[in-house]
Amino acid sequence: MGGAEGIRRLVHRFYTLMDTIPEAWDVRRMHPEDLSGSEEKLFKYLSGWLGGPPLYEQEFGHPRLRARHLPFTIASPERDQWLMCMRIAFDECLPDTPLRSRLWDAVEGLADHMRNRADPAA
Repeated sequence: MGGAEGIRRLVHRFYTLMDTIPEAWDVRRMHPEDLSGSEEKLFKYLSGWLGGPPLYEQEFGHPRLRARHLPFTIASPERDQWLMCMRIAFDECLPDTPLRSRLWDAVEGLADHMRNRADPAA
């Protein structure tokens, strides 16, 4: 992934996309106006999640991701918007390798696990 700089590049691109793609509006509005804190937290989380220094845990304790996201409505549409931004960031920032494919599968599983509301009725 390119170490810490690779993770930073990925996370920065992800938040830039979330901030600029109209189709990501529902997930974007869950975040503060200034995304720099969110960007830094995701970088720290991914650092530890990917086997690097556990920066997030050192500063904030156990991630408890699902519990921390319970105040936000996350159903399939929000998950899909988040994944859309992350997929584009993956495609632009990470080389196409078997590791990227395995990592993407894990990211999809994590995003799916974050859903905490039933999908809206059609």
